[in-house]
Amino acid sequence: MSFNYEDAFSRNIGWVTEAEQQVLRGKRVAMAGAGGVGSEHIVTLARLGVGKFHISDFDEYEVHNFNRQAGAFMSTVGQDKVKVMENICLDINPEAEVKSFPEGIFEHNVDEFLEGVDVYVDSLDFFALAARKLVFQKCLEKKIPLVTAAPLGMGCAFLCFMPGSMNYEEYFRFEDATSENEQYIKFLIGLSPAMLQRPYLVDPSRADFHAKKGPSMPMAVKMCGGIAGTYVLKILLNRGDLITAPYGLHFDAYRNRFKKTWRPMGNRNPLQRMVFKIAKKIVLKEES
Repeated sequence: MSFNYEDAFSRNIGWVTEAEQQVLRGKRVAMAGAGGVGSEHIVTLARLGVGKFHISDFDEYEVHNFNRQAGAFMSTVGQDKVKVMENICLDINPEAEVKSFPEGIFEHNVDEFLEGVDVYVDSLDFFALAARKLVFQKCLEKKIPLVTAAPLGMGCAFLCFMPGSMNYEEYFRFEDATSENEQYIKFLIGLSPAMLQRPYLVDPSRADFHAKKGPSMPMAVKMCGGIAGTYVLKILLNRGDLITAPYGLHFDAYRNRFKKTWRPMGNRNPLQRMVFKIAKKIVLKEES
C-alpha cells in the first residue's frame, strides 16, 4: 500500500483545517530525550502530522522501560532508543524528515540540534539537569518556544515558556541553588507548585534523589504527550490561548483534581521559598 499524507491524517481535519494540516506538515519540532515522555511526544506529534523532527537520546532499551516507554518491547531490548523512535516515526509518516542525535545533546551540537526548530519539547530525564539547562538557555537565546510536561504520579504538570515572557531561569532560579540537589528541588517545585501527586506516593524510598531515580506511570506519560502535543499545535498554528510561566497547569487523574498554578517571581515567590525549605528537609532526611 502506498502512503498518502492527506489520507493518513484526514481524521485530524475538523479540529484543524486542511490548510492548517499542511502548515503542520512543514513544521520542525525538537525533542531531547526519547524515553518515557519523549517517546510519547514523538508518537503524538508524528500522528498529528508534524513533518520534521530533531530527536536525541544516547540510551538503549532495557526491560525496566516497559511500563511507560512507547518504543520498549522485547524486540527492542538493547537497541538505541533514538533509532527505534526514528523508525516508529517514519512508520507512521514515511515522508517525515527525522534527524537523530544518538550521542545526546552537548555544547558542541546543541546549535545544530536547534537549527530551524519551531518548538522545543523538553523530554529529558528529570535528573539530566546540565543538558536541560543548556538546551533551555539556547532556546532562550534563539527565541524558540519551549514546553515541558512532567509525568508526576498519575498526572501531568505542565509549563510553557514563550519568547518575550518569563524565561526558565527567572522562573526556576537554578542559579540561586548552592548544590545539585537544591537545583533538582527547585526544578521539582517549579514544575509542580501544587504538588498534587505527593499524598499518594506509597513508597517514598522509590523517589531517590541520591540515586537519581524516581517512579513513573504509563498513564502520566500519555497525559504529558496529549497536553504538550496540544500546546505544540497551538504554537505552530498560532491559535488558542497559551498559559505561560509564571502560570502552569497540573491535572492529577488519581485525585480528580486540576490546578492552574501561579507563581509570580517563580521560585523566589515567598510561598515557593517555604515549599523549597520543606522539600529540602525531606530530601536531606532521606539521604541521611
